[in-house]
Formats: sequence, C-alpha cells, structure tokens
Amino acid sequence: MKKKLGFLSAGFLSLGLILGACGGNADTDAEEPAGDDPADTGEEQEEAAGDHLTDLQLGTGSTGGTYYPLGQEIANVLNANVDYDGFNVSAVASGASVDNLGQIFRGEMQLGMTVHIPALQAIAGEGDFEGAVVDNFGFLGYIYPEVMQVVTTEDTGITSIEDLKGKRVAIGPAGSATQSAARLILEAHGIEDGDYEAFEEGFGDAAARIQDGQLDASFGLLGLPDSTTSELSLQREVVILPIEGDALAYVEENSDYGAYEIDAGAYDFLDDSVSTVTAYAILVASLDQVSEDLGYEIVKALYENAGGITHPQGEHMKMENILNGSEGLPIHPGAQKYFQEQGISE
Repeated sequence: MKKKLGFLSAGFLSLGLILGACGGNADTDAEEPAGDDPADTGEEQEEAAGDHLTDLQLGTGSTGGTYYPLGQEIANVLNANVDYDGFNVSAVASGASVDNLGQIFRGEMQLGMTVHIPALQAIAGEGDFEGAVVDNFGFLGYIYPEVMQVVTTEDTGITSIEDLKGKRVAIGPAGSATQSAARLILEAHGIEDGDYEAFEEGFGDAAARIQDGQLDASFGLLGLPDSTTSELSLQREVVILPIEGDALAYVEENSDYGAYEIDAGAYDFLDDSVSTVTAYAILVASLDQVSEDLGYEIVKALYENAGGITHPQGEHMKMENILNGSEGLPIHPGAQKYFQEQGISE
C-alpha cells in the first residue's frame, strides 16, 4: 500500500522533485508575477489546508519554456474576467509540472500548469511521486499539446538519439516531466545514466548553450512551434532527432505518451516530418484552497475568453478540447459544475 506523506516537503527533496521541471532552473531567477499585486510568499499565504483563498498563485514553468509566457497571459485573462470578490492571480515562474503539483500539495500554490502524465503519477504515487500520493488537486481544463523536441545542430554530427552516447545533453531540470520523458526515451534507445554527460536545465538555457557550442543536444516538452527553437535556427542549422520504430513502441508501452508527427511545416528549417511523442498540458487547482464557486468562475472566465490569449498555444483552448487530459484525474468541483452546465460532462 502506498503511503501518503503528511507534509511531503522532505520526501520531495529526497526524491529531487522540487529542484525544477520542464523549462529550467537558472531561467526562474528573473521571476515577474503577472497580476494586480506582487505574489505574496510570506506569512499571509501560510493558510491552513482547507482555507479557501482568492489571492492566488499560478505555477507556470521557466522563463525560457512555453508555460511561463502562456501562464502570464492566462493570468491576465483571469484578472480581467473573473468577477469574484477579492480575486487576483499572479503567474509565477517555477519548476513546472512536478514542482507545481508539489507546491499545490503543500499549499504554496493554488493553480498550476502540468503535463497530464505527472498528474496521473501523482495521484497513484508512482514515477517521480513514488511513495508519496499527491491527490489534493483537481483538473480545470486542457491547455495545449506538449510535444517532445530533441534538438541538436548539424555541426555536432548527431543524426539519431543513439548518437547521444558520450555527448553533452540537457535532459530538463530534476523532477520535471521533460527529464522523466528524456530518461525513458534514452533508455528506449539503449542509453543509460552515465552513458552521456547530463545537464539538468531548462530549454531556454540549453538552447543558448547549444548556440555557444557548450551542449550537443537538449530535450524539451514544448509547444509546437517553439519560439526558442525557431530563434536558435536563425543562428545554427537545427536538427530535431526522431523517436521512431522499436524505441517509439517502447515509450508508448511504458508510459502514457502517444506518437506524434511534427509536420515539416512546423518550422522553416524542417524538410520532412519528424516522429516524436506527445502529452497533454493541463491546468489544475487546489481542492483545499480553491472553492467550488471560484473554480467555476475561473474555468468559465478562462475558456469563454481564451480568444484574448495571443500566445500561439492559446488557440488550443477551445470548448471542444477542454476535457483533453482529464481521463483518470479528479475533476475540480467548480470545473465539474461548469462542464455539466455546458452539457459536456454528466
């Protein structure tokens, strides 16, 4: 039987889960919350579990990834459209998926962006959450498809993931969905820890180091197209390494990632489509600190005003997609109320 930890902080630290997630470590230093007021991380936020809050923090990711800029826009849409006494939300840089779920568990954040796979692992006490069940969050809605992009440059001579043996590879911050997926993908190609020089950093920093010749390749669960990859391609001949054949089958059999084709039109530098894997990026909320009424208002305001989001990934936040990534996860009661009202859930 899996044991739920009473506080979880020490457990997470021992597992390396709160060091970061899909996006970056150093990238999080220049954190600028989006909202009417600065994020309060002091005593005023130290509420006991079960106390509903209206001044919320939304955990995003590193400043160099997809979550952070998109999360800023989500916060702006919510602040402009949620009609609820005392409501304010600040989008803050974080370690992303696993970090956000952990901080929601500890009452340090109330909203978070995450890949749906770590969320499933959290409620099962598996994967990065082995031995520590995290289940005090509820699904609010789908955001966009997360696409694994394994990036290198032509001058490295690397043409396949097998070629990463002995190379300098950024696998994402410790505890991140990117890193978990990267290790699984490398394993699927016969590459184990120690077979390469691993760097635990986010894609923004990694892309800069690839440009400078300090890294050979980087893994990133990112939106498609990714602006940082496009910018890198202006300076270097970028190559996206495929995940295909037996290795793709291995990843699918040992995870909830699904096959995905990056269309050649996704980037100017691509001549052909590239096989990879994908997952869902979703928004979740604390069941302890976000009331049913406020959860309802958040979902209603966000998805009925998502057209105000200018980030390219905002185009996926449509009513017909809203339940993507929800299977197997607890639904926040406020979201459930909204889904029922819209006739998209029983």
